[in-house]
Amino acid sequence: MKEIDNFTDLEAWLDNVDCPAVIQQLDLARHEDKILENSFPGSMFLGCKLSKTAAGHIVQSEGLVIPQRDDVLFPVHKSKLYSVQELFKGFDPNKENGYEETYDHKVYKQYYYEGMENPDSISVSLARRLHDHSITDALNEIIKDRKVVAIMGGHAMERKDPYYLSVAKISRALTQKGFLMISGGGPGAMEATHFGAYFSCRPESEMIEALNEMKVRHPDAPRGKEYDDKDWLHRAWRILSKYPIPEGKEYESMSVGIPTWLYGHEPPAPFATHIAKYFANSVREDGLLAIAKHGVIFAPGNAGTTQEIFQDAAQNHYAPYNKNRFDKPAKKKYVSPMILFGIKRWTEERPLWDFLQNAASGRDYGELLSLTESEDEVIEKILKYDPNKYTFPKD
Repeated sequence: MKEIDNFTDLEAWLDNVDCPAVIQQLDLARHEDKILENSFPGSMFLGCKLSKTAAGHIVQSEGLVIPQRDDVLFPVHKSKLYSVQELFKGFDPNKENGYEETYDHKVYKQYYYEGMENPDSISVSLARRLHDHSITDALNEIIKDRKVVAIMGGHAMERKDPYYLSVAKISRALTQKGFLMISGGGPGAMEATHFGAYFSCRPESEMIEALNEMKVRHPDAPRGKEYDDKDWLHRAWRILSKYPIPEGKEYESMSVGIPTWLYGHEPPAPFATHIAKYFANSVREDGLLAIAKHGVIFAPGNAGTTQEIFQDAAQNHYAPYNKNRFDKPAKKKYVSPMILFGIKRWTEERPLWDFLQNAASGRDYGELLSLTESEDEVIEKILKYDPNKYTFPKD
């Protein structure tokens, strides 16, 4: 079905409505006359601004209308992923608590007070599900034909942590090789992923210079909660202003953060060029790992990263054995690299390496498991991975 999210395509379609279409997040006030002249069986108008007359006409002609809601701060349908400018709209770098004035924080507050995972109102619950559905659709458009690699790791990783710079270097190098880097879209190791991709079209020396400037904290700041610093976003904002992405290099510096309002007390990573923010963490978490078909790198982390290791292992474990029950051709299943980055972390502090090796014994993904302390080895493992060798069913 044709998807329309701009006025050029809309006007061409309204001149000749020869097939159903999905119209997304457009203000259709000035096109009302054309709408009233046509009928729309099978078409959908999602998150559009429509008069009651136009909306009624569409429904009477067997179209579907899901309008924007006035009682929620977020769009019930979004045609594109969020930008940093959208989520941080309202941020004033001259105010100490500037983040609290942002759109992102206001949505989190509404989410918190209306009930986080189990809102009292079915109307609110439905609006969130519709929002998340549109985010998934927009995300799929962004990653189409891209080689996606994810880096997982702890939100508590500070900017001064040596692993932060290591993650940034890995992400920068892989972005330069044409991979699309994704993460859970929060602070710590996740931010480092986008920080590295952001600097992919600048010299490494500038990235290190920027990090040295950004990592300076107040002497009394508590460990493990740098994202709670009142100037956490301010420091990043100064770097964004001082080192903009070079003109014409937006695609080459692209990365996608995939955070959730469930952890809305943690601000989203400001260096991600595209942000797929969800309400439902379960949808976000499983989907984040599923789209990383060229590998997942696990930097040091805690409970969340541990959970992601198990989830990714389960996806790899069952991929080639998920038989199609029907006559239609089976969808392709992928087994992809799992790289544990940080030997001490994954053998002593959280000893998951031996468990993973045992779980993967005799399975296709067993030969794609790696444990390393080397940035170069991480990059090499991703570059050497041949997805055709680990795609099922075979052609």
